[in-house]
Amino acid sequence: MTTPTDARIDHPNRSTTRTVRLLGAPLDLGADRRGVDIGPRAIRYADIAGELETAGVACTDCGDLRVPRLEQCDVPDTEDDAKYLDEIADVTAELADEVADTIADGDVPIALGGDHATAMGTIRGAARAADIGVLWFDAHGDYNTPDTSPSGNVHGMPLAAVTGTGEFDGLDWTTTPTVDPSNTVIVGARRLDNAERTALKESDVTVFTMHDIDERGITAVVEDALDIATDGVDGVHVSLDLDWLDPTVAPGVGTPVRGGVEYREAHAALECVAERDRDAELLRSVDIVEVNPILDRNNRTAEVAAELAASLLGKRIA
Repeated sequence: MTTPTDARIDHPNRSTTRTVRLLGAPLDLGADRRGVDIGPRAIRYADIAGELETAGVACTDCGDLRVPRLEQCDVPDTEDDAKYLDEIADVTAELADEVADTIADGDVPIALGGDHATAMGTIRGAARAADIGVLWFDAHGDYNTPDTSPSGNVHGMPLAAVTGTGEFDGLDWTTTPTVDPSNTVIVGARRLDNAERTALKESDVTVFTMHDIDERGITAVVEDALDIATDGVDGVHVSLDLDWLDPTVAPGVGTPVRGGVEYREAHAALECVAERDRDAELLRSVDIVEVNPILDRNNRTAEVAAELAASLLGKRIA
């Protein structure tokens, strides 16, 4: 069967002097469906390194962080509002150090998740010595707090954690003062909890929904998102949750939502980021999360993740 990948043409758009470091973060403690911990392995199997090389980007794979297995963790109390929060804190703190070291060495870190709680480490490391904006490509807002979360799953909380919302305010391993909510943009949201929706409306975070994309087109929305995220900052973090795409394109995710971004739209969006980055090298860090091979079909979602990483780093459609 012919896939959309067959229609893509490689162009050496970027110098090989730019290097990427892959950091595996097989974290599954923030989600309630098993399998997302195999995501980094699946993305590697989909040859993300080869895809990045076609974009003219040198790539080093640093392997995976050690993450405690669910069976090794204490069973959370039924009253817990944020499950496995201490264990997630330890993992994301280690990831933050790896990300900060990668940037200090002049490389671009790409954290391969794992669930979206991974982003708390990636962003905190990227923002350690810089003011950064955040582009959050996701079907969800991930703006719940332990008090508002209906599930207690931390992968629904990382953006609230980073911006110091609610109970996360002042929590030193999550709150990131160099990330201003006014430079934080969610793109493609289509499922928000009621309390989360209220909190986002009261915040300075910008939310572009799928309705905005349908009405205005993906490139116009992403250009506006980039204007907001890059205003007065030193760099930008891109967080890519594969459930941002429609489940027909990326079926291997734990929280699929119909009506998402299509394959061509996703590449166009990330190519917009790459174009802006080409002029100023604003891309500081990336995380690619929520690939669940157990729920996937023939590793399709991991393959899309690898291809999108290449578009973000400069690969273009002719």
